[in-house]
Amino acid sequence: MAISRRVGGYLGSTKNLVGSVCGLIGLGLYLAGAVGSYWPFVVAGLYAAGALAAPPEKVTLVLELEDASAETGLLRADLDRMVERVAAHAGRMPPPAMVRFRDIIEMLRELLARADALTADPDALHEVVRVIRTDLPEGFESYLNLPGWFAAGRGGGERRTAADELNAQLGLIADQVRRTAERVYETDAQRLRDQTRYLQERGRRSGLDLPASPDS
Repeated sequence: MAISRRVGGYLGSTKNLVGSVCGLIGLGLYLAGAVGSYWPFVVAGLYAAGALAAPPEKVTLVLELEDASAETGLLRADLDRMVERVAAHAGRMPPPAMVRFRDIIEMLRELLARADALTADPDALHEVVRVIRTDLPEGFESYLNLPGWFAAGRGGGERRTAADELNAQLGLIADQVRRTAERVYETDAQRLRDQTRYLQERGRRSGLDLPASPDS
């Protein structure tokens, strides 16, 4: 499958197109009688020269909108399945952890609803993937694999309970998701600030007295 994709990609590449044109020129020279029995080598040589001289393909790392929607759709499905599994064990979950879990889920769903903005930032997308597919599942799995009496009980000394640890993990994850969301939404926030400055400038030009922007 991977090989067929690479072959298909090369057939439609600039290098193949330029090389093919050069090869056709070599074939034309043969038909015109300009080259003799060595024409296969001439055609192959011209193809190779054209392919090597052609500019490299443009590298695109940002997902197209269709691909972005597909990727975020898979992440939403993974998130929904995890929510269902956690809900099935809600009776064993510490209440503070469930409050934080709901906050995290709300932020993640808002992010996934903005497929274009999220996938335009590969680092942000990576953070969301890691939270949904690794951080949250591993934390809950580790907690639920402990006996209930042990998870709620306290060990010796100052050691925290497993419930405390889960709550602390979710707090760290919530902070991480919030920072990621702020970075993703900053583009829209900047656009809003630019619009405010534009309206202020237009108001000054027309003689209107608009209030100043807080950050101007």
